[in-house]
Amino acid sequence: MRDSIRVAILCYRGNMLCGGQGVYLWNLSRALNQLGHTVEVWTGPPYPHTLPAQVQVNRVIGHEFWAKWFVGDPLNFLPENPYESFTPLGFYELASSKLGFLPEPALFSLRVFKQISARCADFDIVHDVQSLGWGLLGIRRLGLPVVSTIHHPLSIDRRAAFRTDRTLRDLIGTVKFFPIGMQAFVARRLDHILTSSTSGKKALATDFGVKSTQMSNVSNGVDTNIFTPGTDRRHSNQILCVARARDPNKGVADLIRAMRFLPKSSQLLLIDSPDKSNPARLWAKDAGCLDRLEIRGNLSTRELVTAYQRATVVAVPSHYEGFGLPAVEAMACGAPVVITSGGALPEIAGEVAASIVPSGRPEVLAKALRDLIEGDSAKRLAFGQAGTTSAKNRFSWTAIAEKTVNIYRQVIEERRGLPVTTKTSAN
Repeated sequence: MRDSIRVAILCYRGNMLCGGQGVYLWNLSRALNQLGHTVEVWTGPPYPHTLPAQVQVNRVIGHEFWAKWFVGDPLNFLPENPYESFTPLGFYELASSKLGFLPEPALFSLRVFKQISARCADFDIVHDVQSLGWGLLGIRRLGLPVVSTIHHPLSIDRRAAFRTDRTLRDLIGTVKFFPIGMQAFVARRLDHILTSSTSGKKALATDFGVKSTQMSNVSNGVDTNIFTPGTDRRHSNQILCVARARDPNKGVADLIRAMRFLPKSSQLLLIDSPDKSNPARLWAKDAGCLDRLEIRGNLSTRELVTAYQRATVVAVPSHYEGFGLPAVEAMACGAPVVITSGGALPEIAGEVAASIVPSGRPEVLAKALRDLIEGDSAKRLAFGQAGTTSAKNRFSWTAIAEKTVNIYRQVIEERRGLPVTTKTSAN
């Protein structure tokens, strides 16, 4: 085995329930450790409930002022120790959150920079997960090579938010919220960018100006020992969707509108926050299918796997995905999948394992769902089997970790003045 690499992984939101960041952190850190590398994690709140036992976790302070301001929680806005709000970074976090900015990525990176600066000799490389904060440039100036994982640039999320804004106040809020200028500036100056699809790579080049030679598509992973086909019989009419309705890129509104064109016996199970303010309920009421919508949230991994195993079909109606983890999880569980042409989804699933429809077309989406629900069961079975095979062969975390380690070694050697390629061959 080649020399072990000492990796510091930075993730400004480490909890798996926060989305792809936490899932990526947990699985990559475990896979790297299993390959014999030393992993130490720095993470901000919400903190992960657990990480592999061999991985040391450092909790970075963060007051989540922005989230408290957004949900209107004035009683719990200040930290337990109010004096923390008057430290330079604490005051910046409080003031910028109150003004509607999202300070978490920048502040997390600055706080980690302070901690890592005293321990530079302990690591060979730093791997950031989508924060792209100013502190990364400081870490790099200390002499440590820094890479970052970006599934897709935040500019895509901002464009989606603009499409749903209705007032000038909404537009101003969207402009302030997304730290795109900082992230693009930092991304162009890091040693390397890891992304998870060809689509994501193109978007980073277009929107963030990152050079193609500075990026590598290492894909994303799924734990094929946990996400497996089940033995229970699948429902006869259940559509499953794992997505945040509040994220306009996820296309949940299109899926609910598609329910109008499906048989009354069909049911939609949406894995999302079940709070009363979830807009999916309003969309379903307008579409006349509220009685056919069930929203469940905070599922354990086992419960999520069971949902994939029991669904008749899984819908991923996104307008854009930098990868599309629910599609791969569904494939690994042997579920037939209907996806859109949004972003990376076609290259992830392909026509062998899924039906592909244009994004933003509820009628076309409904037809594809109906064909699978009411059509030949052999087609559903063929999609499911092809998806399971593809997930095992292409998206195991061991394979993702091995490709990531190859990038680490290349970057480390280049920073030591031992280029892997000559300037001529690179050109």
